[in-house]
Amino acid sequence: MSFESLGLSPTLLSALDRAGFSQPTPVQAAAIPRALTGEDLMVSSQTGSGKTAAFMLPVLNRIAQMPSNKGSGVQVLVLTPTRELALQVADATRIYGANIAGLRIATVVGGMPYGAQIKALSRRVDVLVATPGRLIDHLQAKRVNLANVRTLVLDEADRMLDMGFIEEIESIIARLPADRQTLLFSATLDGTVAQLATRMMREPARLELAGQKQRHENITQTLLYADDGSHKLRLLDHLLRDSELDQAIVFTSTKRGADDLAGYLSEQGYAAGALHGDMNQRQRTRTLGLLQRGKLRILVATDVAARGIDVQGISHAFNYDLPMQAEDYVHRIGRTGRAGRNGQAYTLATHAERHKIRRIEHFIGRSIPMDEIEGLEPQRKPQRSFGGKRPGTGYRGAPAGARREGGGRPWHKPEGKSEGRPAGRSEWKSDRRTEGRSEWQPNRNADGKWKNDRKPQTDGARRPGRPAPRGAERSAAPRRADRPQRAGARY
Repeated sequence: MSFESLGLSPTLLSALDRAGFSQPTPVQAAAIPRALTGEDLMVSSQTGSGKTAAFMLPVLNRIAQMPSNKGSGVQVLVLTPTRELALQVADATRIYGANIAGLRIATVVGGMPYGAQIKALSRRVDVLVATPGRLIDHLQAKRVNLANVRTLVLDEADRMLDMGFIEEIESIIARLPADRQTLLFSATLDGTVAQLATRMMREPARLELAGQKQRHENITQTLLYADDGSHKLRLLDHLLRDSELDQAIVFTSTKRGADDLAGYLSEQGYAAGALHGDMNQRQRTRTLGLLQRGKLRILVATDVAARGIDVQGISHAFNYDLPMQAEDYVHRIGRTGRAGRNGQAYTLATHAERHKIRRIEHFIGRSIPMDEIEGLEPQRKPQRSFGGKRPGTGYRGAPAGARREGGGRPWHKPEGKSEGRPAGRSEWKSDRRTEGRSEWQPNRNADGKWKNDRKPQTDGARRPGRPAPRGAERSAAPRRADRPQRAGARY
C-alpha cells in the first residue's frame, strides 16, 4: 500500500516523498482513510507507530483543499500532555505541510514566553498545538478564539488524564463547536478514556491496532535483578559499554535521581545529560537538540519529560527505576525501536520490587525474560514472577508433587524419615483441654430444663453463685484458697 492509495492530495504526497516517507504504517493505513471522511475516531496503537502522521495528514489535506484565505481563527486544535510532544507534533506538521502556501502553525505550551505566543494567536492560526494548562491561560485572557475549530485532536489522551488535565480538557471542549471532528489517540481506550469519549465524541469508530500483548515485537526485553543500589549501578555501567549501543535513554523515578545519575555517568566519561520537569524550556530544548544531533549519547529522564521524544538513534532503553504505573513501562521501552527498527530494553530491579515486575508482566500479558551477567550475578537467585510454575516444577521451583495435600506452604520430607508428618512434631490431640478431666455435661434436668433457671426469689434467698449481702456472715463464703479452681484455667 502507498500513500497515493489513501486519497491524499498531491501537495501532501510531494512533501512526504521529499521527507522520505514511501509507505504508510499500519495505523496510518487504517486511520487516514476514515479520518478523511470526517468521522470521529478512537485509535489505540503502540508508540513509535506513526500516529502523528495518522491524524495530521487528514487535517492538512482539508486545509490544502480550502480557499486561499483558509478561513479565520483556529482551524485545527491539537492537545498534547507535554511540551516536548507538542514541539515534536509542530515540527512534523511543518514537514508534512511544507508545500501548503501560507500554512500557519502556532505552539502554545508552558515554560515558554507569553509574548511570542500572544503575537501568534493575534493572527489566523491554521494548526494550534497546545498543552491544556497554557491554553486555558490564554482562553481566560480571551487571547484565542476556538469557535471556528473544525478538527480536535487529543494525542496521548490517557497521559493527559493521568496528569490531571480532565477539567482543563472539558473546559476547552465546551468552547468548541459541536459539529467538529474529534480524533482521539491513546495507548488504551478503556476506563476514563472511554468515559471522556462518550461525553465529547459523536458515535466514534474504534481502531485498536495493537493490544498490550502484541506490542513492541521488535524490541528485545530483558530483566536483570540486582542485590542493591550499588549492584544496580554496576549493571548499568556494564550495559552502557555495549558496542552495539548508539544512543540510550535511562529512566528514573525522580527529578533528583535523574540529575544525580546523569552527573555520575558524566564523571565516568559518558556523554550524558538529564531531562526532567524542573528544567526550563531553554535547557530542555538544548538537551534534546544535543540528543538529536548525536552529541549526547545517554539521556537520563523522568517519565513525563520523556513523553514525545522521537529520536531514531536511540537503540537502548533502560528502566533504572521501575515505573509507578505498569502502562508507563510500555511508553518507556517505546522510546527505542522507532520507525520499525529493532531495539533493546533492559529493566533493572531489586528483589523487593518483584511485585512491580508482576504488575508490569500482567499488563503486557507475558513474562520479561530474566538474564544474568557473568561476574555480576545477584547473590540471591531470582524467581520467576509471572506465568505460574516453572516447567516441570512445583510451587516456587519445588519438585513436582512436593506440595502437600490441602494447599498451604510446601514442606519436604527429610531423608530417612517416615511419611505422615514432619520430624519433631508430636501427635496432635483433638482437644488437649480435656486431658485429665471428666467430660463436661450441661447442667440440665431430666426434662431438659436448666437446673438453675431463674425463678422468683422469696424470703431474701440468694441465687446460686451470687455474693453474700454486706450484712451476711463472712464465714459463709469460702476463702479464695479454698475455692475450687477450674482445671487448666489461664489468667
